[in-house]
Parts: sequence; structure tokens; C-alpha cells
Amino acid sequence: MEKRYNAFVDYLRARYGSRLQKIVIDAGFTCPNRDGSLATGGCTYCDNAAFHPNYSTPEKTIAQQIEEGIEFHRGRYRGTSRYLAYFQPYSNTYSPLEKLQKLYGEALAHPAIEGIVIGTRPDCVDDAKLDYLAELARKHIVLLEFGIESCYDRTLSRINRGHTFAQAEEAVRKAAERGLTVGAHFILGLPGESREDMLAAADRINALPLTAVKFHQLQFIKGTRMAAEYAAHPEAFVTFTLDDYLDFFVELLERLRPTLCIERFAGEVPPRFVERTPWGLIRNAELLRLLDERLEARDTFQGRYYQG
Repeated sequence: MEKRYNAFVDYLRARYGSRLQKIVIDAGFTCPNRDGSLATGGCTYCDNAAFHPNYSTPEKTIAQQIEEGIEFHRGRYRGTSRYLAYFQPYSNTYSPLEKLQKLYGEALAHPAIEGIVIGTRPDCVDDAKLDYLAELARKHIVLLEFGIESCYDRTLSRINRGHTFAQAEEAVRKAAERGLTVGAHFILGLPGESREDMLAAADRINALPLTAVKFHQLQFIKGTRMAAEYAAHPEAFVTFTLDDYLDFFVELLERLRPTLCIERFAGEVPPRFVERTPWGLIRNAELLRLLDERLEARDTFQGRYYQG
């Protein structure tokens, strides 16, 4: 069945010739909204332990994390032989350039690693760092992924992000102008945002010079301020059953420009971390199958109502 949306995995295969598996690296970074530079406590929804595998801890060397990551994925994805080092937890450009060069260099020195993926914040890049990444991209695969989370400043303030959407626009534009492959991450269901707000955000996302985008439904992680906020004020949140979410995401997909690659449309968090699991235990592969079926049933596709 021909896909009705532009999948990022297909983009990577077309550009680089085969599947590229990410190996998560925890290099010991933090964030400016955690260390007091902008704020403390981090984003209200965040517990990074819920988002990366057990082999990835900063006490291990980068080489050790890569070796254990290869072994981990060998059991899950047989036949995978090409890997990207994914600097994921926290803000992975939030250090002096010299330290970044050392850490990225360690990962790229491993013979199994063909490139790097860097997860960071829009306010944690500058011209010098972007110039360095552009130079690195001439020899290696370099994917830069910005956590933006919302297109609305009122939401960004409420969840303690510590940056504005204008800062995100500037960072994405500067990175794209240097020829970097740029992705962004957004959360659907943040407090104070209606379904109409989330759908209207498609116009702002379409206007960004992004190659790829990840969407995750909001999940309430135990012990976070977001979980406490939901317990106190559930009326402030739009929550989704799985069936609701599939229908909602199809509506969003219809508004997104056809050239935008969809890397993820929903998230998985280990059940032990989650305050409430209305969807039950469902893996990403099954979610993708359900999305394909929903698009087919509604006879629709990405960009159907895009008017850019």
C-alpha cells in the first residue's frame, strides 16, 4: 500500500541508501532552564529517564554506550548495520564549542557510526556552533533536532521552556540556511491549548524551513509538575483516546505541507514512568499501522488542505 504521508524513514533510505538506526548517547548535558541560567526545574512535563534506554548513561564513555547500543539494537532490528549517534537527553549543544567538538568527535570516531543526531533547544545554538555543524556535515551525516514543543508563547511560558517561538524560528532558519538537515519536536495536548489551537499551529510549522518533524501526544510522567497540574486542573487539558488521537492527527496531517517529513506522530514511554496510560501497551509499529489504516479508511493524505 502506498503511503499517504511523507515518512522520514523513507527520506533517509532515499538519501543514504538504507536504514539508519539511532543509538542514544547521554553525554551529561543539562539545560538552561534547569541550571539556573534561565530557570530551574526544567520543563514541567520532563523526566529524561523516561525517554532513553538503560544502556545510555553519562557514567559510561561514548564508545561504551555505542557498543552497548549496537548490541541492544542487534536483537531488535536484525540486519541493521548502519548507525547514527543520537545525542538526545537534555540540550546537546549547551556547552562550549570546544567540548562539543570533542564529544561529537568521539562518536564519529567509532567505525560503526556514520553520523550524529543532535537534540537541543533553539536558544542553545549560535553562529559558531552552526558553522561547525555545517562543516561537519560535509563529511558526515548530521541531523539537528530542535525541541520547540509549541507554537504559542503562552504555552511555552506555562511549561517553563524559557524560550519563545520567535527564537525557534530564528534558530531553524539559521540552521537551514547553512544547509543542515533540520527537524523539530512538538507536543500535542499541552495545557491551555484547544484542538483548534493545535490544528492552527500547522500554518506556523509549515512556514518553518524544516525537513522533518516529530509529534508526541502529551504523556503524564510520574512526579512531574505536569502530572500534578493535570491532577489539580484536568479541565485545562485536551486528552485523547487512541481513536480520538488517530482522527485528530489525520486532520493535522491534512494541513501539513506535503514536503515535510513525518518522523513520529506519537510517543512511547515505559509504563512504569507514566501516571496514566489510557492507550494501554501499544508499540510504535502498531501505531503506524493504525495510522495507515485510518488514512486509507478516510481516503485522505498529508497536505490535502495545504494551501502554501
